[in-house]
Amino acid sequence: MSNLERDPAELLAVGTAVAEPAPAAGGDVEVLEPRDVPLGGPRAMNVRRTLPQRRRSLIGGWCFIDHYGPDDVAATGGMRVPPHPHTGLQTVSWLFEGEIEHRDSVGSHAVVRPGELNLMTAGHGISHSEVSTPEARVLHGVQLWVALPAASREVAPFFEHHVPVPAVLGEATVRTFVGALAGSGTPATVFSPLVGAELVVPAGATVRIPLETAFEHGVLVDTGSVTVAGTVVPLAHLAYLAPGRDAVEVVVGDGGPARLVLLGGEPLGEQIVMWWNFIGRSHDDVVAARAQWQDEVIAGADPDGRFGTVEGYDGSALPAPVLPTVRLKPRG
Repeated sequence: MSNLERDPAELLAVGTAVAEPAPAAGGDVEVLEPRDVPLGGPRAMNVRRTLPQRRRSLIGGWCFIDHYGPDDVAATGGMRVPPHPHTGLQTVSWLFEGEIEHRDSVGSHAVVRPGELNLMTAGHGISHSEVSTPEARVLHGVQLWVALPAASREVAPFFEHHVPVPAVLGEATVRTFVGALAGSGTPATVFSPLVGAELVVPAGATVRIPLETAFEHGVLVDTGSVTVAGTVVPLAHLAYLAPGRDAVEVVVGDGGPARLVLLGGEPLGEQIVMWWNFIGRSHDDVVAARAQWQDEVIAGADPDGRFGTVEGYDGSALPAPVLPTVRLKPRG
């Protein structure tokens, strides 16, 4: 998914126009509040963004968390994201409800469905489009990005599709779409140690989730009344857990089942520059990528260049926003 904000968060991070809420106190659990971001035009589909924030840019290699829906497609118009570029990252698409058609410049054409992973590695550069299908009545899911480590960020782009086999963890059902957890997992290609999983926990249940002690973790609450390590985590909020834990206890209230997304990884140990849909290691990396996109694709100078062409999309590619007037700062 593209970051369609008129003022991408990375631009705001170098100014003073927007004040993000402070993380909630919760012992050794940091609770991050989402920021509402409209994607698109007059009938924009809103997403709730918990990463990046000024106070926290990364959880392992995970660098971007958009949580959306359930959205009535008839009311919002659904998702229609024109061809747009990415560099230096992987996109991880995971749906709870709905269908989204994916096309990219390496020739991939796939449908994102609930419980199935679409993983796109941008590396040196790729472009793709995302459009909800006519069959989709409701859209509900998460769109995640992973920052590639410096040693791998220029890898040639490629696309993968995997379907994790569900597993049981206590009373919870686990679908692990990246890495492995509780006997569920996929062979999805990653370039740093990571885990990503959906957990569905019945009302009134307590589940103890095993963790890699070297990982930092985030727990995103999609539905349910949830306490993570003794701290209440409201809907659409993200609980951050620092490295050093071998497990975390999640308690679900009696009002209904909970759905959680667990994300974790070894701290990346690198600073990144992240602006719009590009990740680099310097301001100049981002400036160069934007210039190539505008010249090769938007102006049509070289449609077979760095970002290629998305075949089968009916419409124009998405121009890049204007860069800020100050240098982008590395963070992480």
